[in-house]
Amino acid sequence: MKNQTKFTADGRKIIGKDIRKVEVGGPQIGKPTVDGFGDGLYEVRSTIMDGKTEARILFTVSGSSLLLLHGFIKKSQATPKHDKDLAKQRMADAKRTNQP
Repeated sequence: MKNQTKFTADGRKIIGKDIRKVEVGGPQIGKPTVDGFGDGLYEVRSTIMDGKTEARILFTVSGSSLLLLHGFIKKSQATPKHDKDLAKQRMADAKRTNQP
């Protein structure tokens, strides 16, 4: 993730633990850790910085791997369209790259 340095060390630890939960249980573990947008796009939901800040990592599943597509600090109720669009573009790029 390009903007990973925006997250504090403690925040990265929390996000890492949440990603690990998804690696083990899959996206079907559901809320509060995972939510889905449809078409194979999901988000890892992490509360960081003394429980006051929401971080999101958008991802998809490819075979037995999670592809982490985009991470950001959530500042509004709804996930911003440009963040979802960026993740969808990266997901499409990854699918094209991995075609046989």
